[in-house]
Amino acid sequence: MRTIILYHPQSEQAGLAETFKHDYEARHYGFKIELISLETLEGADLARTYDIVRYPAILVINTDGSFQQMWQDQPWPAAEEVFSYSSGR
Repeated sequence: MRTIILYHPQSEQAGLAETFKHDYEARHYGFKIELISLETLEGADLARTYDIVRYPAILVINTDGSFQQMWQDQPWPAAEEVFSYSSGR
């Protein structure tokens, strides 16, 4: 699984994304969240591919690229809910 936060690094939500990543990784050793800027080609492609229109967004995708789960804008889910999708549990 791949867990990603798509966000605008220069926005007021950047701190929310970075804090969520830090707290999530501290609780779930070995599970990572990628922070990907929407200003990058990869970020724009992911948003287009998975039809994400509100930011920041958390996206969980399978290793084959298929959609698993997504949360757009706020309020975000608890870290445990994201983990349940990210870990395949």
